[in-house]
Amino acid sequence: MEHHFHVHGAHEHEVEHAASGHGGRHGVALAQQVAIFTAVLAAVGAVVSYLGGNTQNEALMHKNEAVLYKAHASDQWNYYQAKSTKGHIVSMAAELAPKDRRAAFQADIARYEKEKKEIKAKAEAFEEKSRLENELAEKSFHPHHALALAMTFIQIAIALASVTALTSRRWLLVPAGVGAVAGCVLAVWAYL
Repeated sequence: MEHHFHVHGAHEHEVEHAASGHGGRHGVALAQQVAIFTAVLAAVGAVVSYLGGNTQNEALMHKNEAVLYKAHASDQWNYYQAKSTKGHIVSMAAELAPKDRRAAFQADIARYEKEKKEIKAKAEAFEEKSRLENELAEKSFHPHHALALAMTFIQIAIALASVTALTSRRWLLVPAGVGAVAGCVLAVWAYL
């Protein structure tokens, strides 16, 4: 014959007592209300958490694009500098060359100047794209702070609701409700 001996803590006893319907006339009703309230808050919290993560991902994507365009611009400016250096070398060579060979050098100088204008235009276009991507990153990340604060209020509301279920103190639903409303308002405000 087996003998089972199980010791319940005061917390476990109160939760089981309230859940079994022996917690007075409001025990089951309060536990059900809190369960529904926390389930709704958990669903809202999941959406807010997703939106917060999505803002971070979008901002990171735009930041990566900005860095990529900046690198392309840097490459173009380096290419521009190389063409400029070659142009200076050819210009010095033209001054030192005999008069009959200077025309060939002048054609090279003109070609380098034309290429530099094209390269400069590309570099400036990449810099503009980088600037625009940085602006998009900033705009994408803007709601994140409000969403993080909203999630904090929702988590506080869930914690207070849990304490309400454990202690059967209905008045704790008021600050839990205030926290839930504050979290929801902040989540909506994040996108206004």
